[in-house]
Amino acid sequence: MKFRLLLCVLLAMTPISAAAFVALPQQASKPSGAAMVAEVTDGDTLVLSDNVTVRLVGLQAPKLPLDRPNFKEWPLAKEARNALEGLVQGRRLTLHPASKPVDRWGRMLAHLERDDGLWVQGEMLRLGWARVYTFPDNRTLAADMLALERQARAAKLGIWGHPFYSIVTPERAGRVVNTFQLVEGTVMDAAEVKGRVYMNFGADWKTDFTVLVPARVRKALARQGMDPAGFKGRTIRVRGWLKDYNGPMIEMTHPEQLDAGNRAGKEKGRARALPMIPQSLVRQVDGMRPTRCGSPPTRRISALRSLPSAWCSIWRTRSLLMPS
Repeated sequence: MKFRLLLCVLLAMTPISAAAFVALPQQASKPSGAAMVAEVTDGDTLVLSDNVTVRLVGLQAPKLPLDRPNFKEWPLAKEARNALEGLVQGRRLTLHPASKPVDRWGRMLAHLERDDGLWVQGEMLRLGWARVYTFPDNRTLAADMLALERQARAAKLGIWGHPFYSIVTPERAGRVVNTFQLVEGTVMDAAEVKGRVYMNFGADWKTDFTVLVPARVRKALARQGMDPAGFKGRTIRVRGWLKDYNGPMIEMTHPEQLDAGNRAGKEKGRARALPMIPQSLVRQVDGMRPTRCGSPPTRRISALRSLPSAWCSIWRTRSLLMPS
């Protein structure tokens, strides 16, 4: 009891403005190991000390050429790499594998947790150095990542202050075909064809921007209480690769690509941040082998995500009140 009181007092006294950072959500997969970082390749890829290349799942940072012929470097690519390097170089990382743990190039896909509890993907998004980039088989923690991205974009941090990464209008979509974009506009019409829904953003569906919602994605959206067939007149935001098929088109593959709520058209949302806690205190709490809030004992984890349940509610309240 005395220790709990001491820790609560220390938490209350901890500065929370400049030192706040993002911790790994409890929904992350179980860890598969840990290693030191040997090299940072770009803003979303690194090499561990055991020569394993890790792609930060769920992110797309500005791209460097990396010996690819005729590849034009994206704006702020070096800055994004430097940001990731500053977060992880020389640090020990715990790997939380993605649902699909290896990509087609043999890179490991994982969420990364730094030795002090920092969630690397979350911090890159919070600082504005990456966009959320999910796939049907790898979209764990998408909601948390999207909230952090919105927060950074609203503040025009990192890449969000550069026009190259601005949200695209339906009228401009045809100029950026074959690129990954966030497109926002008002649905002019929504047509259902053999279970699929075509959301059209212009008067001419053969030339204007369209979002295709396949039947399987429509079913997944229905489980969330949404039916794009009824989206006529709504302002939505969708992300994905633009292709040229009767005009510019994004074909959805999973629900997380779509933002059809009140956030489209006005940025808002606040991601939770945790204050730095002195490492001596972290070690004391780790030594107690505490449990996650509301969960049975599992493994020895950072105090940042494993406060005793008696005062987890206090911690959660404080984290919600922290400035972005």
